[in-house]
Amino acid sequence: MTNYQAHFLMDDEAIKDFVVSELQLFPDKTTLEVAEIGDGNINYVHQVIDQATEKTVVVKQADKFLRASGRPLDLARNRIEADILTIQGELAPQFVPAVFNYHEKMAALTMEDISDYQNMRYQMIEKNIFPKFSQEISQFLAEVLLPTTDLVLARDEKKQRVKAFTNIEMSDISEDLVLTEPYWDYKKRNIITAGNEDFVMENLYQNDALQVEVAYLRNQFMNNSQALIHGDLHTGSIFINHTGIKVIDPEFAFYGPMGYDIGNVLAHLVFPLILNQMDAHFDQDFDHWLTQSIEKVFDLTFEKIANTYDDQVKLPMYLLPGFKEKYLAEVMADSLGYAGTEIIRRVVGDTKVKELSLLPKKARIPAERILIQFATDLIMNRDKIIHGQEISAIFAKRGKDETTR
Repeated sequence: MTNYQAHFLMDDEAIKDFVVSELQLFPDKTTLEVAEIGDGNINYVHQVIDQATEKTVVVKQADKFLRASGRPLDLARNRIEADILTIQGELAPQFVPAVFNYHEKMAALTMEDISDYQNMRYQMIEKNIFPKFSQEISQFLAEVLLPTTDLVLARDEKKQRVKAFTNIEMSDISEDLVLTEPYWDYKKRNIITAGNEDFVMENLYQNDALQVEVAYLRNQFMNNSQALIHGDLHTGSIFINHTGIKVIDPEFAFYGPMGYDIGNVLAHLVFPLILNQMDAHFDQDFDHWLTQSIEKVFDLTFEKIANTYDDQVKLPMYLLPGFKEKYLAEVMADSLGYAGTEIIRRVVGDTKVKELSLLPKKARIPAERILIQFATDLIMNRDKIIHGQEISAIFAKRGKDETTR
């Protein structure tokens, strides 16, 4: 029998033995089949299926090194993911996979198989429409963000959680790739589309006014331990079907500003929107749904967090007229700011999104300019935008401006 008291990277046979002898999730391994289903760079994800009963689980194991580069990584990231999924499972069980076990020595998280759901990014590339998405994701955000703040949690519990979810390596990645390098390419890792070099230089590298606002957002990200956030809530981390959504992969989780998660959701609805609008086979129905989804995610998230506030916040000082309004206004302003920084980093940074890679070069140059200018508008005007329709209006204007040049 294999000893699981010291970390090693498990192959298929070790996975079978692990779920039977160590976790006792299956009676024996003779009818088990294992397949690697992950395509990420920092973890190994295996699906385990009992061919006799069709019972299935997923085992996600962290390794000590990045697959591509061999860069060392802290195994604790999987512990953080297990912990946040457990907390979110208590707050919003319908929106996250159930956790069955976290094995500290093996850095292995065993959880519900969500194969009935599909990766949302690829579903939107196929221009599939999900009418309930804005309702579902806004409900998820309301149920998992505000209740993890010290407006709701006891102060000591919140402080202990901040300590437990300090996620140094993963936060460092975001601080660099999202909030520094797109404006100051000091590591020379940015990837600029040929033909947009001067545009990026003028609008990002030499734009002091924008950099002042990004510096503020960066400081907020690093120092505002507001809520337990997912930290990487893009459409690749949302699995979807017509019955609902499942949010996965919170390995970047830490205590940070709520607006970072909300902004990431908004940003990643913009990429399929621009892809469709630049497509020779433009889909009007998809465009309409996606535009409305951006508006509704912003508006409904505000509305539902406000309702959660009324239900769960009890401290009299926080119930005084004006405090709630100011608090929520800052959250939504942060959301727009971080939506902008996420859009910009996916355009010029070294971690692209699939949608932009599908654009032919002739369309990619104007698309990237629209995105950079739209994102800049969100960052610079984040305190002034109140309703979701204003977001879509700004996007439409930037698109019109670029096509009439």
